[in-house]
Amino acid sequence: MNISMKIPPSAPPLCVDVDGTLIKTDLLIESFFALIKQNPLTIFLIPLWLLRGKACLKQEIARRVELDVTLLPYHPDFLAYLQEERRKGRRLVLATSASIKFARQIADHLGLFDEVLATEDGSNLSGTAKLDRVRLRWGDKGFDYAANAKIDLSIWPHAREGILVNPKQGVHQAAARVVNIAHVFDDQVKPLLPYLRAMRLHQWLKNLLLFIPLVAAHRVDELSLLIQALVGFLSFGLCASSVYLLNDLLDLEADRQHPSKRKRPFAAGQISVLSGTLLIPVLLIAAVMLGLWLPGEFLAVLGGYYILTLAYSLKLKQLEIIDVLVLAGLYTVRIIAGAAAVGVNPSFWLLAFSMFIFLSLAMVKRYSELLVMQRNGRDRASGRGYRLDDLTMLQSLGAASGYLSVLVLALYINSAHVQALYSRSEVIWLLCPLLLYWISRIWLKTHRGEMHDDPVVFATQDGISRALAVIGGAILWIAV
Repeated sequence: MNISMKIPPSAPPLCVDVDGTLIKTDLLIESFFALIKQNPLTIFLIPLWLLRGKACLKQEIARRVELDVTLLPYHPDFLAYLQEERRKGRRLVLATSASIKFARQIADHLGLFDEVLATEDGSNLSGTAKLDRVRLRWGDKGFDYAANAKIDLSIWPHAREGILVNPKQGVHQAAARVVNIAHVFDDQVKPLLPYLRAMRLHQWLKNLLLFIPLVAAHRVDELSLLIQALVGFLSFGLCASSVYLLNDLLDLEADRQHPSKRKRPFAAGQISVLSGTLLIPVLLIAAVMLGLWLPGEFLAVLGGYYILTLAYSLKLKQLEIIDVLVLAGLYTVRIIAGAAAVGVNPSFWLLAFSMFIFLSLAMVKRYSELLVMQRNGRDRASGRGYRLDDLTMLQSLGAASGYLSVLVLALYINSAHVQALYSRSEVIWLLCPLLLYWISRIWLKTHRGEMHDDPVVFATQDGISRALAVIGGAILWIAV
C-alpha cells in the first residue's frame, strides 16, 4: 500500500505493548530501582505489596515514583511507523501491563494514542487479562497487536495481524505459527558486547592496585602469593562489575541526561534491565566463591567495599566532597584488599600516598563532569551536589591533594623503611619530579576540557602517562 494512502475506516485498531516494544526497557524494573534509590528502606515493603498481587505492587511503586518518560529509550523505527500510521488515520491503542500512571504519561508525551489500556484498580493487564480486555473491546480478529515477548503468544492468535518489535528468542517462530506477521522491527545488537560494556571490564584496570602491596614488599617472585593476588584481582573485578550494573540501574534517569553516559547499555536500552538485575547477584556470588580461596580478611575487605560502594550508589554520590572522599577511599580499599589477599601488612606511607593521589583524581572526575554540563548549558551535574561555580574550588582542592601525595612520597624516601628495602634509595627521588609533572599535566588537561571523565582510564590510554609509568618502574628497579 502506498504510504500516502489513508487507512480505511474499517481497519482494526493497532494495540501496542510498551515494555520491550514501544520502549527498550521495563517500566516496573526501572520504577523499582528509582524507588530504591529514593528510599532504600522501602525494599522491605516490596514483599508485602507483592503478596497483594502484582497490580498492587505496580500501583504502590508508581504512587511513590516519578519517571521522566521523555528520556525513555523508545524504539526509533517502530515509533516512526506508528507516527506514519497515525498520520494515515489509524486508530492506535496503548495496551500495556504497566501502571496506568506511566502509560498515560507516555501517551501524553507521544500524542499518538487514542486510548490507553493499562494496569489499574487491582487488575494486572498482562497475558490473558489483556486478551480478555481487548477481545471484549474489539472481538476476535478485530485488532492488530504489536509486542515482543512469550507472554504475548496468548494474544496473537486472536489478532488479525501481528507486529514484532525486538522479539525475544524463539518468539518470532512461535508467533508466525499463530498469526500473520505484518511487520518486524528488530535492531537488537549482539548480546555479548553490551553486557561486557555494562560490566565495564576496562575498569578492572583499577584492580591492578591489588598487586601493589606484593610489589611494594618485594615478594612478587613468590608464585603462591602471586596466584593469591591474581585470585583476589578476579574476585574484586567480578564484585566491582556487580556494583557497576547496580549503579547503572539506579542511575538510569541521570545517565540519560548525560551527553556520554546516555550511551551506556541500560540507559540506551541495548540490554534488558531484567537481565541486568539477575546478573548482579550472579557476579557477586562468583566473587565470593573466588574469595573463599583467600584468607578471611580478604572477604571482610570485599564485603566492606561492596557496602561502601552500595552506600555511594544510593546516597553518598549526591553529597559534595563526601563523594570524592569515598571514591578515593574505594581505591585505597583495593590496596588493603591486595594486602589481605597475600597476608602482607600495607605500610602507612602507601595508604597515605594512595588517599591523597586518588582524592586528586576523584576531583578530576567531578571537575570534568561539570565542564561537560557547562558546555551543555546546564548549571549543575545531574545526581551530584556540585554547581558550576564550584569549578575553581574543585580545581584548587584537587591540585593541592595531588601535590600532597608528592610530599608523602618525599617523606617516605627519607624514612628508615626505604633504607631497608632499597640499596640505592636516593635514586627514588627521581620519582618526585615525574609525579609532579604528571599531576600538573592531568590538571592542565582537565582545565582545558581534554580529560576523559575517568582519569584512570585516560592514564591507561595516554602515551605520555604510559611512558612515565615505564620510566618510574625503571627507577624503582635501579633503586633495588
